[in-house]
Amino acid sequence: MDNIVGKKPALIWATHISVAVLVFLWLFPTVGLFVSSFRTGDQIASSGWWKALFPQEQNTMIRTASSEAQKQIDGNYVIEGNLFAEEGDAQGEISVWGTSSRDIGAYTPGDTADLGEDGMLTVEANGDYRLVNDTEFTGSRGERVFLTAKTPPSFTLDNYRTVLFSGKATDKMGKAFINTFTVTIPATVIPILIAAFAAYALAWMDFKGRAFLIAVIVGLLVVPLQLALIPLLSFHGTVVEWFIALVGTPMEDNARRFAEVGWLGQLFGFEPGDTINSKGYLGVWAAHTGFGLPLAIYLLRNYMVGLPKDIIENARVDGATDFQIFTKIILPLSFPALASFAIFQFLWTWNDLLVALVFLIDSSGETTVMTRQIVELMGTRGGNWEILATAAFVSIAVPLTVFFFMQKYLVRGLLAGSVK
Repeated sequence: MDNIVGKKPALIWATHISVAVLVFLWLFPTVGLFVSSFRTGDQIASSGWWKALFPQEQNTMIRTASSEAQKQIDGNYVIEGNLFAEEGDAQGEISVWGTSSRDIGAYTPGDTADLGEDGMLTVEANGDYRLVNDTEFTGSRGERVFLTAKTPPSFTLDNYRTVLFSGKATDKMGKAFINTFTVTIPATVIPILIAAFAAYALAWMDFKGRAFLIAVIVGLLVVPLQLALIPLLSFHGTVVEWFIALVGTPMEDNARRFAEVGWLGQLFGFEPGDTINSKGYLGVWAAHTGFGLPLAIYLLRNYMVGLPKDIIENARVDGATDFQIFTKIILPLSFPALASFAIFQFLWTWNDLLVALVFLIDSSGETTVMTRQIVELMGTRGGNWEILATAAFVSIAVPLTVFFFMQKYLVRGLLAGSVK
């Protein structure tokens, strides 16, 4: 009776509950990061992001206007204004206030505090204040007012302006955003182009050593990136030196400048005196391509093996070459697998930090990617949580968009070829 149609066993309910919990645990910090990116540093320090939609009560210190704003009324010198307006926000309700941080609740709205030689100060609940003295005010800074106020929910775009458009090198993420696309798009397209040809050959072409190559590719899936960095760097340096020797004669090995350029150097557009940077976009593209190829070939090969054999045999009977079969039949039918790997590779390269730190060394910051820029922000702006939250959300916005719009292709492609 447990398997009657219409009834769900307990295991299915447990699965649904587990999935719901996992989704909640994944969304909770993401939503928190998003909300925090629109809050000020004082708001983040005083309350959690889940209270952002409710009025907040917080302690703060605001200065009155300076002596330049004083006016002479009835023989007295008067400075008037609104405390919230001094901070750029004319909203809020003061519950208590004081003139010393030791006793913030010394006065209630409407009370008058005696500041001695600095005059008499009156503060209202809406933030209006009146500072009166029988002598002229001096000094370029106003009087300090410590208050406890309840402010309505407020959000700001200043964090995004600072992160994306600030002129400071430690704040500007706009350049890093473009650099990340410069790294990610080629590092996604190149392995797909190579892996698609290799997968077709391993799936539908007979040649000696095919089984051995498949076994090697499966073995490469378990090679960790960290283990291969040292030999990869050695190989990378050897290739660069070989390329320098091939395209021209280096005037200085360390600077890698050319005294003369051969025909191959001219083919690549080099001129005498040009410099080759051995650690740049080319190196990071090669690294991502090398470590992405095993999974790409394995995934695409398993998918192509599962395609109907009759279609390929009929195409060969009709006189189609392997290249025609690959471009006109295999590639269109393999779109789910291609899309799934493209998504996987895009997310991996976009969020990568280790490869970028190793192969994108540029003291000027011209090739800095977003993950490295966030690390620099943590070092220079560690106390500015609103800046860090905004920079982090800018970094994950593109992967989130790609995942939500392309997740159906990701699931279809990863499951394709897994069963027969």
